[in-house]
Amino acid sequence: MLVKMAKSKNHTNHNQNKKAHRNGIKKPKSHRHPSLKGVDPKFLRNQRFAKRGTFLLKTKEQAAAKAAAAKTA
Repeated sequence: MLVKMAKSKNHTNHNQNKKAHRNGIKKPKSHRHPSLKGVDPKFLRNQRFAKRGTFLLKTKEQAAAKAAAAKTA
């Protein structure tokens, strides 16, 4: 009669921590501008118009400041 022996070991974590730290555990790289892929198209369209508006406002303010500086000097 042949009797199979039971498995003795199902899992081990031996040496895994050392292996992980050899090159250091690094944080995932964060990108300056996250991707807008999969974002609501209506929101993206509005965001585009909003960016354009703030850019125009900023350039008008800079031009006015330059003109005021030219008047005083």
